[in-house]
Amino acid sequence: MSDTKVHLAARIATADFRQSLSRSLKATASRIASALLVLLVGSLVVFLTIKAAPGDPALSVLGEQASPEAIAAFHKEHGLDRPLAMQYLSWLGGVLTGDFGASLTVAARQPVSALLFAKLPATLFLGFYALFLAVAISLLLGTLAASQRGKLTDTVCTSISVFGISMPDFWLSYVLIYFFGLGLGWFPTYGYVSPGESLVDALYVGFLPALAIAAPMAAVFSRTLRAVLIETMTRPYVTAARAFGLKSGFIFLHYTFRNALVPYLTVIGLQIRYILGGVVVVERIFGVPGVGSLMVDGSFQRDYPVLLACTIVFLAIVLLVNTVTDSICTLLDPRRSR
Repeated sequence: MSDTKVHLAARIATADFRQSLSRSLKATASRIASALLVLLVGSLVVFLTIKAAPGDPALSVLGEQASPEAIAAFHKEHGLDRPLAMQYLSWLGGVLTGDFGASLTVAARQPVSALLFAKLPATLFLGFYALFLAVAISLLLGTLAASQRGKLTDTVCTSISVFGISMPDFWLSYVLIYFFGLGLGWFPTYGYVSPGESLVDALYVGFLPALAIAAPMAAVFSRTLRAVLIETMTRPYVTAARAFGLKSGFIFLHYTFRNALVPYLTVIGLQIRYILGGVVVVERIFGVPGVGSLMVDGSFQRDYPVLLACTIVFLAIVLLVNTVTDSICTLLDPRRSR
């Protein structure tokens, strides 16, 4: 090939790379803008929903026998006597500056931001731990089921997945506590150890709550992975690779599994909201001092600032994970950005 042709090929490749990068950046910017818009609309819906819920935080704090004057003073002190539009705009302005307001409960009466920063690490650790277990279990079950399609191994793995999907996380939590905690005594049934204190102890103490959250998600992930692996195995390029005599392990890693990652990662991103939903319940059962426990306490006490902050943080995490997942899938399959 002459130098002119080489130079021309290099220019074409550079132009294609620039166009692909430009499309990816535009797609990422569009996803971020959409996520911010959803977060704004979601904050309004959450605010109105919480405000419409029955109950008065003044009665939760002051007691059912509080006088009308004390209740009115409480409302005025916390701005609850203003129109809903003014309350929302005031709250939104504070959120944009990192101020989620102060807790309404007498026991706390401290900035909600401080409560979130204190509770969020435990929730993030439990969530990532559960996600790691769910991915690890699903990779094992899904790959085994797909590679042994129609055999006993496939039937066993599929049955485990179906059983896992049918188990609510709160029910599974009590089953794990009964068998592995109280029965066998292998794991503690209550409490939390920070990874900063001891990572080994944190993984040990947090195994049961993480497994309770991970099991239903692992079932969904494994069924998805099995389906996309079986579908990918029948693609023409896989058949052609076999015809060229390539090793089955090489074909699986470079052709089958790689192309199955896009729908698999997409499902993982979509299921993050269910992991966070499980965190709210499981944290309470196992005594994990995270945002889920804080949210439950806030709902019982009608603590509006705490409920709003916890809900918005969960919504922001879901949108962030979905945006990152979509960007990763675009890198794996650039056609998604077109």
